[in-house]
Amino acid sequence: MSGSFLRVSIWAYLVIFFLYLLGPLVIMSVTAFNSSAFPRMTPWECLTFQWFDELFRDQRILNGIKNSLIIGAGTVVLSVAMGLAGALMLTQIWPKLRATYYTVIIAPILIPGVVLGISTLVFWDRINRMLGLGADSVLSNGVFLTVIGQSTFIASYCMLVLVARLQRYDVALTEAALDLGATHAQAFRKILLPFMRPAIASAAVLAFLASFENYNTTTFTFGEYPTLTIELAQKVRYGITPSISALAFIIVALTVFFALLNEAKLKRQELVAAARRQATVEELAGKIKLPSFFAGNAAAVMVVVFAIATITVVGTATAYDPAQCVANVREQKRLEAEQRIQELRQQREEQRKQREAEEAEQGGAQSAPRPSNNSGFGNVFAPNTLGGDSEETQPQSDTPPSSNGGFGGAFDPNSLQND
Repeated sequence: MSGSFLRVSIWAYLVIFFLYLLGPLVIMSVTAFNSSAFPRMTPWECLTFQWFDELFRDQRILNGIKNSLIIGAGTVVLSVAMGLAGALMLTQIWPKLRATYYTVIIAPILIPGVVLGISTLVFWDRINRMLGLGADSVLSNGVFLTVIGQSTFIASYCMLVLVARLQRYDVALTEAALDLGATHAQAFRKILLPFMRPAIASAAVLAFLASFENYNTTTFTFGEYPTLTIELAQKVRYGITPSISALAFIIVALTVFFALLNEAKLKRQELVAAARRQATVEELAGKIKLPSFFAGNAAAVMVVVFAIATITVVGTATAYDPAQCVANVREQKRLEAEQRIQELRQQREEQRKQREAEEAEQGGAQSAPRPSNNSGFGNVFAPNTLGGDSEETQPQSDTPPSSNGGFGGAFDPNSLQND
């Protein structure tokens, strides 16, 4: 019972994990095929490929992709070269200094990209001024600054990949080559470099992807050469369209395709090596039959299926016209808007009639109001307030009117005369 519960828990965790990891990518990919002007999956309107067409006509996005490819290529060359040099130095340096050297080399990974971008910009600007160069010099070029800024930390990633491969290298091979008369350059080029080739390829791919998606460092150094991430960030500020989803779908599709292709290649190599190990000497002489490309290689089958699906989608996109579906959706939206407006008008008319009926009932129940001199200040400023009671309640007397102004006779004209 406990074993079954554990397996169910593991599968549930894996499902939740992959939904959390891949769910947003799937949703964004689906929005690229919805005719809605805003990226959304529901409500679904019409199947369309217009956003791919708009993507390929967006010059800013195309220019950003071009700049990203150029910067990525420069970053790969510089980062892999520095990473390989750092890895070789790490394996040959005095053992007591390896820990300190390793810490210094890994430090750029721990520094925020914003700090690296600002420091790169400030440092090379000072160098440019010291050399007396202008603002249009190579040291102020956005491509140069971006490649330098990104390579400062991407080279550390490359070094980690290369060190992992270099730790399995047998130094005796290089020593044997040197004993046989080879120079250090020949030993490096003909022995060490072929051994490091798979790691160099992996480091190059890692460096290119890290450069392609970098934003924090690039935002301070790109100058007049904005990359794809910079263009996307600027578009998001002013509202996005599903053409961004189309770009995301293309990137995801290419990533999946090349990942499957690499997995199929590795699986093919494993099958060939296993077949050769099991083969006899006679079979190796010419009768060996290596396994086919698809035999026991699920990744190769998925690559073919992926390619067929891509061709089918492209063919459908060229023949499918969603104009009628889009027109029907717009007409339906127009009718819904008119119906909603009519409902609001009826609701306001009913509220107006109800309000008039309530006012009529209140007017019939109340009598005409008696005019009042009350000004709303507690009858303080009523005309008869300072003179005592009103004329209707004040008794008649023969006493002549007094000139007392209500201030204790202080202002009586006779009060100033002596008795």
